[in-house]
Amino acid sequence: MITLDIPKIRVGPAGWSYKDWEGIVYPGKPSAKFDPLEYLARFFNTIEINSSFYRPFTTTTARSWVGRVSSAADFTFTAKLHRVFTHERGKATAADETAVREGMDVLASEGKLGAVLLQFPWSFRNTDDERMYLGKLLDQFKDYPLVVEVRHSSWNSPQIYEWLEQLSVGVCNVDQPLFSKSIKPAAVTTAPVGYVRLHGRNYQDWFREKAPRDDRYNYLYSVAELEPWIVRIKEIAAKTKASYVITNNHFRGQAVVNALEIKATLNEERVVAPAPLFANYPALAESALPESQPDAEPRLFT
Repeated sequence: MITLDIPKIRVGPAGWSYKDWEGIVYPGKPSAKFDPLEYLARFFNTIEINSSFYRPFTTTTARSWVGRVSSAADFTFTAKLHRVFTHERGKATAADETAVREGMDVLASEGKLGAVLLQFPWSFRNTDDERMYLGKLLDQFKDYPLVVEVRHSSWNSPQIYEWLEQLSVGVCNVDQPLFSKSIKPAAVTTAPVGYVRLHGRNYQDWFREKAPRDDRYNYLYSVAELEPWIVRIKEIAAKTKASYVITNNHFRGQAVVNALEIKATLNEERVVAPAPLFANYPALAESALPESQPDAEPRLFT
């Protein structure tokens, strides 16, 4: 049995600030004192910060986050690098780097920064120019534990993986709708940090022009669909010092459901979950117990 008490494998959702989680993950009418980050840290030992993709977070914000998860001693964040470096290539300034480092350095100094994710779009292909750009970016932020996410199959190359291993930069293994040039599910490791991101399989909206973000990530994995990933996650964990499994199918709390199911399968017993989830996702009862029943006898998987 793999235990998450000593978190070699950390499982959690991408983000925590979603209006559509109210009444599904969070209480329907939360009090003014309700803190969604503190609440999720009761159930998970990691969350990926995705707001940092849109704007860098400040030192004040970083210190606040650290304080809000302080009751979970083993909790560690991961954070996405600002999009100006990955989606607006060539536009980043020295001021942009300074702004990014402000908050990241606070998390790092507190031992709460497990990885910085460089997420590139489908359009980022394995060409001479793009490799040169990536190499410069990796050097620029080499003092952080870096993980690269690419989605185009041109990057699926032994030479690329060998290069990243030499730099001690991790690879993000992704689950996404598979088209002809998509990176396929894998268990690649090139650094002490392993990383998995599950985006869902909403084929209809993945490349639909002007599809809202919620539509693109509207997908709930079945437990059967997650099973091959459990095998890969164990394989990744066996070759790394710490591995992060992030569910990004956030619409209506589906990321939380699937993260709990992954955690339960790895632990081989039911886990504690936010009570509101069960009304909308009754099948979760196979993997989890409502928070109001934390002392119930766990159901061991056979």
